[in-house]
Amino acid sequence: MKLYETVVAPNPRRVRWVMAEKAISDIEVVRLNMAEGQHKTDDLLTRTEGFVGLPILELDDGTTLTESLAICRYLESRYPQPNLFGTTPEETAVIEMWTRRAELLVAHPLMIGVRHLSPMLAGLEQQDAVVGGHNRDQGLKALALLDQRLKGRDWLAADRLTMADIVAFIGLDFTRLIRLALPEDLTEVARWAQAMRDRPAAQA
Repeated sequence: MKLYETVVAPNPRRVRWVMAEKAISDIEVVRLNMAEGQHKTDDLLTRTEGFVGLPILELDDGTTLTESLAICRYLESRYPQPNLFGTTPEETAVIEMWTRRAELLVAHPLMIGVRHLSPMLAGLEQQDAVVGGHNRDQGLKALALLDQRLKGRDWLAADRLTMADIVAFIGLDFTRLIRLALPEDLTEVARWAQAMRDRPAAQA
């Protein structure tokens, strides 16, 4: 298998994090420079049926996966330990619920905010400060939901780290590109975020 990815973007980081948690070392990693358009070559676009973006996982049979969560679910099937997506129908449903909330309410708006507000990304985006500010504020507002959930809990969806934590934290951590300060009243989120930063996989 071969993983095409890039350093800064949050979606490839999800896959790297999962690989680190599962100690996956038998996948070839190809790092591309998005600023130079290396992810838009005719060869890659042919294999992804025109989809532009990273990460891309190319399987041994030639199948190409292009969505980060789809790739992570595939890796969960191939490398089941440690479990990140659920071990029972009930737990799987709760983890899916919180993963969706983490992505739609927190990670996605924060990521859009960064893309439109970070000078570092100006060359990749037709930036709009109003769009960026609105999405940043919506993501911050949604963090209050996570703060309530984390009261008396170490993790968002289960009694251990799951994909929901990875998605939420990587979206939040991406805001370092705009030096976004976490509101002081989000004490539970701050505690949880520090626990995520302390994991060895955080450096992946």
